[in-house]
Amino acid sequence: MTSTPASPLTDNRLSRMLAARDWILADGATGTNLFNMGLAAGEAPELWNIDRPDDIRALYRGAVEAGSDLFLTNSFGGNASRLKLHGAQGRVFELNRAAAALGREIADAAGREIVVAGSIGPTGEIMEPMGTLTPAAAVEMFHEQAEGLKAGGADVLWVETISAPEEYAAAAEAARLSGLPWVGTMSFDTAGRTMMGVTSAQLAALVETLPLPPLAFGANCGVGASDLMRTVLGFVAAGTERPIVAKGNAGIPRYHDGHIHYDGTPALMGDYAVLARDAGARIIGGCCGTMPEHLRAMRRALEEVPAGPRPTLDEIAARLGGFSSAADGTGPEEPGRERRGRRRG
Repeated sequence: MTSTPASPLTDNRLSRMLAARDWILADGATGTNLFNMGLAAGEAPELWNIDRPDDIRALYRGAVEAGSDLFLTNSFGGNASRLKLHGAQGRVFELNRAAAALGREIADAAGREIVVAGSIGPTGEIMEPMGTLTPAAAVEMFHEQAEGLKAGGADVLWVETISAPEEYAAAAEAARLSGLPWVGTMSFDTAGRTMMGVTSAQLAALVETLPLPPLAFGANCGVGASDLMRTVLGFVAAGTERPIVAKGNAGIPRYHDGHIHYDGTPALMGDYAVLARDAGARIIGGCCGTMPEHLRAMRRALEEVPAGPRPTLDEIAARLGGFSSAADGTGPEEPGRERRGRRRG
């Protein structure tokens, strides 16, 4: 009698890791690290998967050696819409497969369990009715990218920096069609809401309505670590039992000597990692500006600082800095409703 092989949707590296661990350390920045390696402004990072594979290996290896249990592939802008800006819209499958294959190579050589997460960013277009992108076209773009990542050996798809619920749902459908599990985060960068007006409570509700819900969901990028922590507390307050992702920027961007620098120190990111864990996040990493030295501090803090009570907003502000807005967007006064309309226009 033959047994039916387990489905990757139910038996995969990330699910097993979540079942065995209280927290998982994700990676840091992709763009910041690649700019430091010589990526030029306006250049498509995904082309480096073919043209400069050793640099992409170094990017992945840097996260693993700093202590990450999970890293994202260099494929954030690897959809046809974004690649069209570089005349590479016909290379979606190739570039995504290469991104994941390089990741699989580094993960398999690590000597410990590492999750390769296939990064999928927004299309860069606006969904109907405010824009021209149809749900079907969005699903098609995301699915093409997902199939390349799957072929390269990604363990999960990692949908990130999404603003519109319709685009989030399209990515979820693409994951379902690909047969891979997925994780999905939005960027809450407008007074506690995404650019398209979604609140933390609304995302927590949305994920439960999808035909294939994500293994974990949460927030990435945004304004700074304090604001992202407030969003994490919003997910917790919504009553979700699904694992939460916190992937905040290393402080606030500052323009200095012709370049953007993030002012978050390794010590601050260590504090952020512990606060995120104590707030209820299960997958904790960094986004823009987060370098290997930040990741090492985060790993050390998570391992050495005992778990504590859920932090208050006052404690978060005292340790990470003040919030960029007075409200988190979830109050009855619905702050940002008019602003949201302007941002969509």
